[in-house]
Amino acid sequence: MLYGLKLVALCAVTLPATLLTIIFGLFDAHGKYAYLISCFWSWLILAIGGVSLRVSGLNQIDPRRQYIFMVNHQSNLDIPVLFQSLPGFQLRWLAKKEILWVPFLGWAMWAARHIAVDRGDQNDALKGLRKAKERMAGGISIVFFPEGTRSSDGGLLPFKRGGFLLAVKTQTPIVPVTINGSGKILAKGDWRLRGGEIQVTVGMPVSVEDYRPGNLRALSARVRDLIAANLVQADETTGRKNHKAEPAVGTHSSLKKRAV
Repeated sequence: MLYGLKLVALCAVTLPATLLTIIFGLFDAHGKYAYLISCFWSWLILAIGGVSLRVSGLNQIDPRRQYIFMVNHQSNLDIPVLFQSLPGFQLRWLAKKEILWVPFLGWAMWAARHIAVDRGDQNDALKGLRKAKERMAGGISIVFFPEGTRSSDGGLLPFKRGGFLLAVKTQTPIVPVTINGSGKILAKGDWRLRGGEIQVTVGMPVSVEDYRPGNLRALSARVRDLIAANLVQADETTGRKNHKAEPAVGTHSSLKKRAV
């Protein structure tokens, strides 16, 4: 019953937010105003779901500059979580093209100028990277889920190279971000949004000055290790933790202390 009420409430706020995003997006070449609507929508989503955030490491990044954020992916909730966890940034996602066909979510992504690519088409993927470079020229930071899809068990999947290539070509620092708990609150393949706390750990920016397109594997491995270092992976049957997260620094609850 509770999950059903949450679903109704989510639909009730998503429809008008999507319509406003599309309207603003028609007159906004960079999608910056549409992005602000998306931020407010994400705040409502988390509030309705009873989800709180504990974010650490924001003191290590500067909202006045651009980054490429590399984030582990556990849940569809990760996108609204990042909207709220990285205040002061204009974020755009590089996502698979099929998402554009998802009602409401896909339409809003198009209007806010997120970047959709056909990952099975190498030429289209390269076009996507060029679009991302253009977005960055407009003062926007790019978010990549380098695993390419959601992890079903919370562990890290192999990383794809596209985001690392963009970072090296644009000489943009990479910020590793680790999300813990989103998969437990909204599991892959499940529609029931459970309440609880999600922890977001923002790492120190990684300089790409010493890397070239020929040694992306070393850069990918370094960033992967930094994300994994803060990942808490619990075996659902035993409750055993395979990785222990670092102590949180500058921790706060974004929903309680900050409104969009």
